[in-house]
Amino acid sequence: MSVASFLAAEHDTAFSFEVLPPVRGKSIESVFATIDRLMPFNPAYINITTHRTEVVYREVAEGVFQRFNERMRPGTVAIAAALNARYGVPTVPHVICSGFSRDELENELIDLSYLGITDLLILRGDRAKGENRFVPTADGHAHAVDLCRQVSLFNEGEMIDGSRHDALSQRFTFGVAGYPEKHEEAMNITSDIEHLRAKIDAGAQYVVTQMFFDNRRYFEFVERCRAAGITVPIIPGIKPLTALTQKSLLPKTFHIDLPVELAAELERCRTNDDVKALGVEWATAQARELKAAGVPSIHFYSMNAAASIEQIARAVY
Repeated sequence: MSVASFLAAEHDTAFSFEVLPPVRGKSIESVFATIDRLMPFNPAYINITTHRTEVVYREVAEGVFQRFNERMRPGTVAIAAALNARYGVPTVPHVICSGFSRDELENELIDLSYLGITDLLILRGDRAKGENRFVPTADGHAHAVDLCRQVSLFNEGEMIDGSRHDALSQRFTFGVAGYPEKHEEAMNITSDIEHLRAKIDAGAQYVVTQMFFDNRRYFEFVERCRAAGITVPIIPGIKPLTALTQKSLLPKTFHIDLPVELAAELERCRTNDDVKALGVEWATAQARELKAAGVPSIHFYSMNAAASIEQIARAVY
C-alpha cells in the first residue's frame, strides 16, 4: 500500500517524521540513531529531505577563484533505499525543483523507480543562498505544480524529450506542501489555496503542512481547503521548540506566528533546556488535540529534536 493510500484509509492517527541526510562526508550512523530512537512508536513512514545544489567559489590559486557546484547534504535516494531495507518502513524522499534541471529530476525518478521507491513528497524547495526570490535552475521548474505534472506524465510513460515508454506498473504517488499561514509569496490565503488545488489537480494525493504552533490555524486551513474542493488528506506538521534562537528564527525563516501564550512562555525561558521543556509541553498538547480530532497522521519535523519527539510520542501514542 502506498503512503497516499494508507493516509486515505481508515486507521488511528499515525506517527511519521522526517530525517535529513548527513552533511557531506559524515556517516549515515547519525540518521540510524535518530530512527532507532523513534522506531518504538511504529512510524507509518519516514521522509527524507533533499537539499539543493549551491554554487560556491573557491580559491584555486592566488587571486584565482573557480566556481563549483556543491550539495552539502547529498544522498537522499540512497538513504531512502537504505532505510527501506534496514527498517522495512515506507520511505518518502523529497523531490524538489530547487537546484535541479528537468533532466536531472527525470534521472532521479528513473533511479527511484528501479529501487521500487514510489512514494514521494514534491516541493519547490528553497531559494538559493543570497537570492531574494526563487530562481529556477536552467531548464528547471519554477513551481512545484510543474514538477507534479512531470511526475504524472512520467507515470504515463512520457519523457521530457517527448519520447514514450510503457506506463509504469508501479506508479509514483506523491504529496505536496500546504501552508496554514499561507506561503510567503502568496498574495493571500485564498490564492495560496488555489495554487494548492492546482497541485492536487496535477496528481498530488495528500498534503503535509508547514509547521504551525496554533492548532486553530490548521483547522481553519482544512476548512478553507474543503470549501475550495480539496478532499485529499491534510497532514499536520509539528515541530517542537528546542532553542532560544527559534523565537526569532522560526518566524523569520518560515513566516509563521507564535501564539501569544507560547511567546510569553518563551520569553521566560533562560536556557535551551528551558525551551526544550516548553517545546515538549506545547507540542504534546498540540498533538493530543490533533489526535482527538482524528487527523490521519501527525508528521514531526525532527531536525535537532529527536529527543523531544520521543517524549511527545511517548505521551501521545
